[in-house]
Amino acid sequence: MSLLKQWRDMAYDESANKGDLQRMWADYFEKEKNIYKELLQNPDDVVTGTVKGLAEKYGIDLMTMVGFLDGINDSLKTPNPIEEMDEDTEVSLDFDKESLFKNMVAAGAEWLYGLEEWEPIFDEETRKRLYQEQKMSGTVKKGRKIYPNDPCPCGSGKKYKKCHGKNGANRYEA
Repeated sequence: MSLLKQWRDMAYDESANKGDLQRMWADYFEKEKNIYKELLQNPDDVVTGTVKGLAEKYGIDLMTMVGFLDGINDSLKTPNPIEEMDEDTEVSLDFDKESLFKNMVAAGAEWLYGLEEWEPIFDEETRKRLYQEQKMSGTVKKGRKIYPNDPCPCGSGKKYKKCHGKNGANRYEA
């Protein structure tokens, strides 16, 4: 069984005791935060090593490191082969700063995107812009509803029902 499957089976086990699972996640989030604090100290340094070696470097168990690698993978410049990695697989933590920040926002991880270690990397205005960009990326904006007696948006001057809304077409296509 792959390390990633072992991690996901453990972390998302619906039959597990809810209290145990909550404690496991609370412990994981604290360790994750400490790793990010360290990585963000020198964001341009590329950290590499084996899965096992990085777990030892950050003082965490192997499964926690696998979870961390699973979480950061979408923010890496070159994703790691997390599906088939084992403890001796060489991995890289070469992350894209903007992508990492936005993915933390998308995950609702304020304890991560709110870290003071981001302050020297992005000024407050940039952090706000990245936050807004991420939040807006999931927002679907619907166009204004056109009613039958509204002027047709094509600019003909006719009512919508007598122009593009005629014959049950009921929609305007530019």
